[in-house]
Parts: sequence; C-alpha cells; structure tokens
Amino acid sequence: MSESLRTISPVDGSVYVERPLASAAEINKALDVARAAQAEWRTVPVATRQEILRKAVAAFVAKKDEIAAEISWQMGRPISQAGGEVNGFKERADYMIDIAPEAIGDYNPGEKAGFNRFIRREPLGVVAIIAPWNFPYLTAVNGVVPALIAGNAVVLKHSHQTPLCAERFAEAFEAAGLPKGLFQYLHLNHADAEKLMGDIRVDFVNFTGSVPGGHAVQKAVGGKFIATGMELGGKDPAYLRSDVNIDHAVENVIDGAFFNTGQSCCGIERIYAHESVFDTFVEKAADLVSQYRLGSPIDTETNLGPMVRASSAAFVRGQIADAIRDGAKALIDPSKFAANKEGTPYLAPQVLINVDHSMRVMSEESFGPVVGIMKVTSDEEAIALMNDSEFGLTASIWTADEDAALSIGDRLQTGTVFMNRADYLDPALAWTGVKNSGRGCTLSKLGYESLTRPKSFHLRIKI
Repeated sequence: MSESLRTISPVDGSVYVERPLASAAEINKALDVARAAQAEWRTVPVATRQEILRKAVAAFVAKKDEIAAEISWQMGRPISQAGGEVNGFKERADYMIDIAPEAIGDYNPGEKAGFNRFIRREPLGVVAIIAPWNFPYLTAVNGVVPALIAGNAVVLKHSHQTPLCAERFAEAFEAAGLPKGLFQYLHLNHADAEKLMGDIRVDFVNFTGSVPGGHAVQKAVGGKFIATGMELGGKDPAYLRSDVNIDHAVENVIDGAFFNTGQSCCGIERIYAHESVFDTFVEKAADLVSQYRLGSPIDTETNLGPMVRASSAAFVRGQIADAIRDGAKALIDPSKFAANKEGTPYLAPQVLINVDHSMRVMSEESFGPVVGIMKVTSDEEAIALMNDSEFGLTASIWTADEDAALSIGDRLQTGTVFMNRADYLDPALAWTGVKNSGRGCTLSKLGYESLTRPKSFHLRIKI
C-alpha cells in the first residue's frame, strides 16, 4: 500500500484532503517526461508561450470563488480575504508574462567592426519548485510562470497542507493547452523531495520555506553544480519616525503584522516607534487589534482565522508567555476572544510593549498574530535595532520624508525597503532576501536570470 498525505483543516480539525504520495517509479517517469517535453518547448517562440500562459491565467482566475474556499479550508485564511490571493496571482503572472520578450531576449553589448556579438539566454531544463502553504499560490507563481515562459519544464512539490493548489495549477495549464509534461506536480514525503532535488535531471531548485529547510535543500543538491533560489524566514521590522502619519501607520502597520494571522515571511514582527509618537501609536494600535474578529475562516465576518495547526499556535503562546515572564506587558486581553483556546490553532492576537531583543518574541520568527513595540529616540537607534536580526527580507519606514527613508534604507540589511507600506510584492521589483532570509531572487526582469543561462555568440563575419 502506498503512503499518503492527509491535510488536517485548521478550521475544524477534520481531514480535508487525502492523496497518495508518488512512488519511485512515478517520480522517475515524471522527470523523464519533463526532460522530453522541455526539449521541444525550448524551441517554441516566446510569443506562443505567452499566449498559452495567458490562457492558463484566465482559466485559473475563472475559478476564483472555488479556489478561495479551498484556501480557507486548507490553511485557515478568512474567506473574506482568500480571494485576494487569486488577484495577486494574476498581477504577478501577467507582469512576468508581459516582460518576457525583453527579459530573455538577446543582449547586444555594442557594435564592433567585423563581428556580430550577443548574449542569448537559454532555459536551464527542468525546474523543481518546492512551495509552502502560507501563500500557496503567490509563492508558487513567482517560480512556475517565469520558469515556463523562459522555456523550462516545471515539477511542483506543494506543501502537504495545501495539495489542492498544485492540482489547480495543473487544471489551468491543461485548460490552456500547455503541452503535456511541461508542468507536473508530485505529492512527496521529505525523503523523496530531497531525492528529487538531487536528481541529475533537475537543473534548478526554487524553495520557499524555513531556514532548516533551506539547509536541507543545499545538502540535497550538494552533489551537483546547479543553482538554487531560496526564500526563507523573516523577522521584518517597521520604524515609525516622528513625522509619521499616525492614522495611516496604525491601519497599515497592524494589517502588515496580523494579515494571514501573522503567517507571512514578510509580515511585520517588530515595531520601533519614535518616542514622540510611541504612546499615541501604541494606544491606537491596541485599540484596533482589540477589534479583530477571531473565528472560523468560513464566516464572512471573520478577519483573523486560526493558525495553520495547534502546534504553531502553541509556539507563539510560548513566546508570549516567556516575554511576559521577562517583563513585557500584554495590551490585549485574550479572554475577549471567545475562539481563543489552548490546544487549538485559534489564538488571540497580541501586542506587547516593554520588550527588548533578549526576548524570543523579538528575535525568533513568530509566524503568528503577535507583535512587539519598542520605543526609540533616533534614526540611528532604529537602524541598529532593525539590523539586529539573523533575517533580512523586508523593512518598512513610516515617514513623510522620502530623503530620510532613502538614507535609512541604504543602511538597512534587507532585501526590500518600503516607505509607508509593507507586506507587498511589486512584481516589477526583485523579490530577494539577505542573511538567513535566503538568496537569489524572483520576479522582475532579474527573476529570469536564475531561470536561464547565458550563452555568448562571438561571430567573426569579416576575415
């Protein structure tokens, strides 16, 4: 009997999906089929690839309501918010499709008498994509669509928490007429996923997940000379300067901290507020968080769903308890949230003050509905604290002074600098991290560079 995966819904603890895991023979066949299909696909004009991928996007978006419901049941995001992921999928896919001719077109370094010189970007071959559950389409689309547009074949291994997402990709590509074998998904255990990544037929690995997972990827591909792209953890900071628009900051910083129940790699987990605005911001932020509605994500009135599993909620509860024991002050009364229950994924949101970097909640990735707020006296102090982390994915600066934001941003150890917004990926910009937040990049024109290899042509045309 074959091994299977079971998706336990955080909504009610029921088994929502059950699927057999791929056998060794199925994995082997998938890779052979992918390589054969890619050999043909690489010869297809980019314009034709674009046309097919646009049809796939349209087919996917047409099932927005069904997809949103599946997201809610699989990982717990409120149904009122889940449809936004489909919108984001379309935005990113459309942009990467649109820029493909320029991004992967020939590069001419300039005229040289008697020679024709250019650099051509060729597809790598087979791209393995390991996708997470927290933004199951937004993370996957960053790699899947540009990989295919660039002329590669894709094998997708999605999280056991969100297996239907891989199947929805496949449905859309089939509806669009993508040649068979170019996109395949495999439901795999960890051991077989590592074997897949290490297989000689895989030419690139795109991974989104934890830092330990990133190390496992590096180990798995260690016997091959291939590149990997990795988006790992985050402990993203926000800094409110003295000239901040408080009301705008409260609304957007808190949303950046608590959207998706705080389960976002680029969600805000640390807030540093200038002493002149600290008290006002804290008061308004606590008031807003206290109004959140924690409950079943299927209820349209809910704006804060359960965490993905009870163990994740227990981890965050532990961080909060440790912080309070060490002197932090909790501003939100958990008893006001009826759904909050020990031993379940349902966790009340929390705002902490009197925190410092000795506390786990200010140094460890929480990946849950909690944020700590510290008072600072200057830009210098804020910069030092923002950089005091093993992570560096995004950082946001809330100010009326663009020059100050640029100056501060230049000194931050991070992949993306935001001013007056947070927790958003602009597909025209490179999505990247530093330190333990990962390496490489997706999206933008630069995202195509990791999915292709350069080939130089040096043609002497006059002898």
